[in-house]
Amino acid sequence: MSQTAKRAISVAAIVVASFAAGVVFTADFGFTRPSIAQESTGEKRGAVASVTVPSFADIADRVMPAVVSITSTEVVKETPRRFHGNDPFEFFFPDPRRQTPQDQGEQEERRQVSGGTGFIISEDGYILTNNHVIEGATKVEVVIGQTLEDPGRSVPAKIIGRDEATDIALIKVDTKEKLPTVKLGDSNDIRVGDWAIAIGNPLQFNNTLTVGVISGRGRAIGISDATRSFENFIQTDAAINYGNSGGPLLNISGEVIGINTAIRAYAQNIGFATPIDVAKRIYPQLKEKGTVSRGYLGISIRDLEANQAKAFGLPDGTRGVLVDEPVPGKPADKAGLKYGDVIVQVDDIMIKRTRDLIDYVSDVGPGVKVKISFYRDGAKKTVTATTEERGEDTARADAPAGESEPTRNKIGISVQELTERSRQMYGIDETVQGVVVTDVKEVSPAGEGGVAMGDVIREAQGRKISTPEDLRKVIEGLKSGDVMRLYVTRGSRAGGPSRSFFRFVEIP
Repeated sequence: MSQTAKRAISVAAIVVASFAAGVVFTADFGFTRPSIAQESTGEKRGAVASVTVPSFADIADRVMPAVVSITSTEVVKETPRRFHGNDPFEFFFPDPRRQTPQDQGEQEERRQVSGGTGFIISEDGYILTNNHVIEGATKVEVVIGQTLEDPGRSVPAKIIGRDEATDIALIKVDTKEKLPTVKLGDSNDIRVGDWAIAIGNPLQFNNTLTVGVISGRGRAIGISDATRSFENFIQTDAAINYGNSGGPLLNISGEVIGINTAIRAYAQNIGFATPIDVAKRIYPQLKEKGTVSRGYLGISIRDLEANQAKAFGLPDGTRGVLVDEPVPGKPADKAGLKYGDVIVQVDDIMIKRTRDLIDYVSDVGPGVKVKISFYRDGAKKTVTATTEERGEDTARADAPAGESEPTRNKIGISVQELTERSRQMYGIDETVQGVVVTDVKEVSPAGEGGVAMGDVIREAQGRKISTPEDLRKVIEGLKSGDVMRLYVTRGSRAGGPSRSFFRFVEIP
């Protein structure tokens, strides 16, 4: 046999052997684990569970005719640009035409036009939108009858009522025909992970539908002092942009669960919607009198966390809200509530978080007697307060000499007695007594508990603190793992009012 033939036979043998080995090593003899899909479905190996993705076309056909485009016109004198482009939170959705630089010459009146979205909630023409869409407008026009095939027609609209605190407005168009409407759902029923559908007019692209999920609930994003007490946003990743403001956020049934209100600029699809239940509660007042009256107690409050109940001598698992500071002369103060009280019930409503208290007291309105149950020094008490009208001025809800070396070493702070110099340095009022924090280690129990330089510690574990030695004695009386409650006042160097609140520090 020739040498060439021998080489050909050898090559063929190698190929056959390699193929056989390959079959052996890739075959399933039970040594390989089933896939995650197989394990989770319990199906026969090789089978893949099917997932049905719904079509949203029927919802679009049904809802889009009730979604309107809103144009508001305001006559203003030329002013510096309202949006500077360097703020990471451009919450509202202005028309880009609003961002006009200031003219260098004499100021003149001009028309300022902005756009947004709304949705029709009654056949006779009542429309919900955001307050910032129509705020300050001298003229409001609404395009009704819009569909994917019909551009609709523009009609004038009248502002019926608006509420700055929730950024909700009610407007109305007069028409003889019956208008298509949306169905209002229940925002309390939504869950994180549910489908979310946004319809509106982003960047003047009318009838735009985007889809995502509910990403979070109960978000507070600090839009303004006016909204701070009432922010309870739904977070969604359904894409919303400038112009979506005031449009509906829908569930998988096509019911409105929120009003698209804000976005986080420079993020990808982090948007916020006001829960529709908020709009349903204030709608009657907006329709009847154009404004919203709310009850007010006058206390700064916070949620009581599980590990903080022990600091007040309360049973584990106690839920409620902690009073940081009653406003002098207001209903809570007049009724006898004090800082350190833990409110657990108002009338027949159990209070587990601040939202429960704010919503209930706001809804009962001014001039109403409410019975407040709370814990003080471990004992349960009850008082009656008469609510007041919440007004615009009720935004608040809510190694120097003398330092103590043991205090700094144990919880990470240095303190000294208050002096005239320290009062001026930290903006501390003359009526405030205690010891001032002059240094805080960033990685320390005090730093993790939110204690800051310039804070005045007035009480520790309910004991008045006048000197660093007072604070040292309290700390030495606690054991490792205990949670110490500090009542502190934080001054304002800018001349504003000081704030008092609790801080909690775990003893190492």
